[in-house]
Amino acid sequence: MSHPHPELGSPPPLPEGGLRVTPLGGLGEIGRNMTVFEYGGRLLIVDCGVLFPEEEQPGIDLILPDFSSIRDRLDDIEGIVLTHGHEDHIGGVPFLLREKPDIPLIGSKLTLALIEAKLQEHRIRPYTLEVAEGNRERIGPFDCEFVAVNHSIPDALAVAIRTPAGMVVHTGDFKMDQLPLDNRLTDLHAFARLSEEGIDLLLSDSTNAEVPGFVPPERDISNVLRQVFAGARKRIIVASFASHIHRIQQILDAAHEYGRRVAFVGRSMVRNMGIARDLGYLKVPPGLVVDVKTLDDLPDSEVVLVCTGSQGEPMAALSRMANRDHQIRIVHGDTVILASSLIPGNENAVYRVINGLTRWGANVVHKGNAKVHVSGHASAGELLYFYNICRPKNLMPVHGEWRHLRANAELGALTGVPHDRIVIAEDGVAVDLIEGKAKISGKVQAGYVYVDGLSVGDVGEPALKDRKILGDEGIISVFVVVDSSTGKITGGPHIQARGSGIDDSAFGDVVPRITEVLERSAQDGVVEPHQLQQLVRRTLGKWVSDTYRRRPMILPVVVEV
Repeated sequence: MSHPHPELGSPPPLPEGGLRVTPLGGLGEIGRNMTVFEYGGRLLIVDCGVLFPEEEQPGIDLILPDFSSIRDRLDDIEGIVLTHGHEDHIGGVPFLLREKPDIPLIGSKLTLALIEAKLQEHRIRPYTLEVAEGNRERIGPFDCEFVAVNHSIPDALAVAIRTPAGMVVHTGDFKMDQLPLDNRLTDLHAFARLSEEGIDLLLSDSTNAEVPGFVPPERDISNVLRQVFAGARKRIIVASFASHIHRIQQILDAAHEYGRRVAFVGRSMVRNMGIARDLGYLKVPPGLVVDVKTLDDLPDSEVVLVCTGSQGEPMAALSRMANRDHQIRIVHGDTVILASSLIPGNENAVYRVINGLTRWGANVVHKGNAKVHVSGHASAGELLYFYNICRPKNLMPVHGEWRHLRANAELGALTGVPHDRIVIAEDGVAVDLIEGKAKISGKVQAGYVYVDGLSVGDVGEPALKDRKILGDEGIISVFVVVDSSTGKITGGPHIQARGSGIDDSAFGDVVPRITEVLERSAQDGVVEPHQLQQLVRRTLGKWVSDTYRRRPMILPVVVEV
């Protein structure tokens, strides 16, 4: 197997007739999926998603792919192919189109409807090309054929990209549910046909590569939901992804069966379900869905609320309900269903919400105590089956953390893909397909780009480190006034602490030390404020560390008069 090297340099110019594949996100992480294909000086992008922040990234709203490697080549981009409408595949599109609004978007009807609604908020009207399974479109030098795949959102597509360098198949996210709710199967016949033509490089979803066997059918959840609905005496509150239309359909069906009305809570949930209903992907019986404002007129036993927040997002509706910070108040006897999996890294946040809901008397039903979720990603058994159909000449696992990528690579090897033709890459690593063989050729910049409010890319790792210190250890400020000519102290030191757990009165012990250091520096002729600030920081920092074993942020201010 071919592995990336941390000291890889920039990739050389792509040889004539070669195809370069550069993932800018989605490898070594769950989210931020984006892959750039280059042939003949032209670029094709597949997906452009976001990653959601974890606890060690305080204040961050979203994490984007790094566009720096393609920023001076925006005119070379033929289009962006969107495999499906999940945020980790389309959420970054508005930020890329801000830099060049006329890049065409190619995707299925539902996927384009979801991204168009999102782009309206950014005041961008995109150029779009709607495609469906079986369609074949020429996009610059890239001959793209679209294949139906089953996932946890309707209208998902894989894409086969033909160039003179060979054919690359990108699966997007997929599974092989044999009894899908919309009867839209992963088109194994199409993949077998592509296999007969010859798949030179396969980029395959790795998310569930460690999970043995096959993913259960989505429709298995229906019976569990009916049991929950049958036993619920008060309100039912369901938290789900705002794009999981199949899951919401089952909630609507159960609510209709048990004589309940449904209200959607949260802007993204209301927007997406409206789009899905208008396009016919969500079947809603007349009178079933009502405005949340009318729920006060209904008895609790006839109410279902569908909201976001299944991953413990602090600003989502469910988290705010758990914190008593929402107009909807959880009461004893309510039933809350978390109809989703746990995205790695979100476990603590989710269990915090579960505990908060339970505290107020809710009966919380989640994946840990009931079968209310099945995955949207192929497990190991499905991947083995898939590789035996596709018989790729080269394999590149994508979409997953390192453990998922390696597990997927092993599955490929078991089905006969030669070890030296399996490429385990990481974000930014360029993989060239030349004369039928895929190999790593270099690495481009592909770090995290943080969205913090209205700023994009302005917050970096140093700022996050400072935020962590402030959150964990607090801050101590020191104010000193010195004579500009002699460096002698004329005022202070005045010390204040916030969030450090140290009472201001305790600093009386360190003030003489700071004064002594500054007086000694004045005798040595040191009067430059920055140097004096560093002396104050070191002196106070050592005292706090020795006395309290803490490392707060220390902010010294030295003013000259």
